[in-house]
Amino acid sequence: MKTLQSSPQKDGYRMPGEFENHKGVYILWPERPDNWRDGAKPAQHTFVKVAEAISQFEEVTVGVSDRQYTNARHMLPDNIKVVEISNDDSWIRDCGPTFVVNDKGDIRGVDWTFNAWGGLVDGLYFPWDKDDRVAQKVTEMENTDRYRLDDFVLEGGSIHVDGEGTLIVTEECLLSEGRNPQLSKDQIESILKEYLNVEKIIWLKRGIYSDETNGHVDNIANFVEPGKIALAWTDNEDDPQYEISKENYDILVNSTDAKGRKIEVEKLYLPSPILITKEESEGVDAVDGTLPRLEGDRLAASYVNYYTANGGIVFPMFNDPMDDKARETLQKLYPDRKIVGIPAREIILGGGNIHCITQQVPAVY
Repeated sequence: MKTLQSSPQKDGYRMPGEFENHKGVYILWPERPDNWRDGAKPAQHTFVKVAEAISQFEEVTVGVSDRQYTNARHMLPDNIKVVEISNDDSWIRDCGPTFVVNDKGDIRGVDWTFNAWGGLVDGLYFPWDKDDRVAQKVTEMENTDRYRLDDFVLEGGSIHVDGEGTLIVTEECLLSEGRNPQLSKDQIESILKEYLNVEKIIWLKRGIYSDETNGHVDNIANFVEPGKIALAWTDNEDDPQYEISKENYDILVNSTDAKGRKIEVEKLYLPSPILITKEESEGVDAVDGTLPRLEGDRLAASYVNYYTANGGIVFPMFNDPMDDKARETLQKLYPDRKIVGIPAREIILGGGNIHCITQQVPAVY
């Protein structure tokens, strides 16, 4: 598989919207005891449920370390493929490849540099070299050529596209000091346009309150379809999230997309603030260089962190009264898709959610 020296824009490739058809999806198996409580067993059971849910709709491949291979193969159903992929942690949305397609039905991967959400400035663990190799391994498995950016840090959870030339990102994340401090906002825009083949970038300000990824866009806003965005929302003006969501709402309703359409914003209400319990905190190993999980810390829980599958939506539930409202909103937004909720507290305890643990491979025709 070749590493290409050109770019998707030059070669006529674009990043499709997640709502476009997929060939399948990749997930990485959780095992770090300094991030996942109780030796990652509760998280593994939840990952199995997510994989099973998505497998109703499309092919699922789970990458797992050699040490956990037999365990993962035993826990996962037979219709889910299990392959060995070394990794530092299980966030394939962020360390995996961003796939791009052309009009002839060809597919390629974009392999960004991964530095654990901020490198030595404010990254969440060290080292991260195995994670940075995941994208290349997935493109090899998919038999696709790739574009590799050795000098540009980006995570897949920090970008959402409409497939028709529009990208949404947050300033909090993309302009953070730990990613590309040597580049100006305009220079970052140029690279994103070149490697995602988009024409317009809508810069939101901040992501979900207390999001340790520096405010990934995939936790606060998502394209339902071109011209329509689901936005994480609360009506509680005393919640620090309110100001963040309101600021982003105002930006979106006053923006047009690459095709000149006004953007319709649908509010996807957040659960009540979710705090780490004493038991949950004590189940995580304390290790130097890794973000601790402390009792009382607020988790960045959001229903926007859902996965759009072929014919389905797999969304996180938090044992909260708003779970039902989220399901209703998603069913209204996706009337032709089956809405499947998965209790996801164990994933959010690790710092992300269902969208963060998945990376889709677009269908090619």
